[in-house]
Amino acid sequence: MTAPYADEVARAALRWVRGHRDDFALPADVTDPRTPVDRTLKPLGELAQLCLSIRRATPPDDERHHVAAELVDFAWRQTDDGALFLDLLRAEPFATYPLEIYAAFAEAGLRHPEFERLAGAVLRTRNWRATEQDPNRRLGILNTERRGGFPRTADPAEALERTWLGALPEPWSFERPSGYALTHTVFHLTNWGAAPHAVPDDLARYLGTWLPAWTDGCLEDQQWDLGCELLAVAASLPEPSDPTPETAGAARESDESVWARIAEAQDEQGGLPEVGGRPRDFTHCYHSTLVAAFAATLTTERTAPPPRTAPLATEPLDGART
Repeated sequence: MTAPYADEVARAALRWVRGHRDDFALPADVTDPRTPVDRTLKPLGELAQLCLSIRRATPPDDERHHVAAELVDFAWRQTDDGALFLDLLRAEPFATYPLEIYAAFAEAGLRHPEFERLAGAVLRTRNWRATEQDPNRRLGILNTERRGGFPRTADPAEALERTWLGALPEPWSFERPSGYALTHTVFHLTNWGAAPHAVPDDLARYLGTWLPAWTDGCLEDQQWDLGCELLAVAASLPEPSDPTPETAGAARESDESVWARIAEAQDEQGGLPEVGGRPRDFTHCYHSTLVAAFAATLTTERTAPPPRTAPLATEPLDGART
């Protein structure tokens, strides 16, 4: 390849996603309680979120920007311009997923005022505040509230302290479940890579030290989905305060080696399996392919001149440690 591997991975993965756009389409019975959310709304929500992040990170004249914008608009149309979220909220007032998915569209400027009025009433209830959730999930809900324009219902700094990552655990305790908890903690902190400055200093130092080893282990084990999420985390951290030319050069060489491995794992159309060899079907590769496009885009835009900036004002956590 003549272009950097990360750039090629991102473009090929996005072309695969656009080619499989109709596989993200919602069925007519999407509001039926028997219709599995994980196979319908979840993929569409992930398409919207990751493509929004790609659109935000890329310049307007870039192919990736155009494809990502097209896919966000497609996802919004699938929700009947947001009316679907109102139906879902009326049926399940205390389910969090309608607001979580909606937040990506709201941040993209696609809004449904009636849904927001009802959601605002639900968020003011004692039940919404009292619902028990894993700390990482709670942190995500708090970011969702902020993105949707609602007051946050708890202290994000306290939620962070209770996560796996917030404890700065022994690095050898890293495993698949904690890996996904870690990546999503960073995604919620940084609003999916838009605000690296929101990562507290101690977490940034900890991740800067151990991410390379964890990522290498995942890729060695062909855990492409988690490996790409870890690479997205690496591209979402604050820039090192005192990099030397030697360390910067070594990091670039390491990055290219990592992305070459991922490029090798992609199929001819750009699809990437979650785990193992060649992609089998849409279900087993759509998420890993989306994450590859997201992580590779954050990586290339972080290193491209001028340096990547956060176009979205995401404030650091109140009372966050340093």
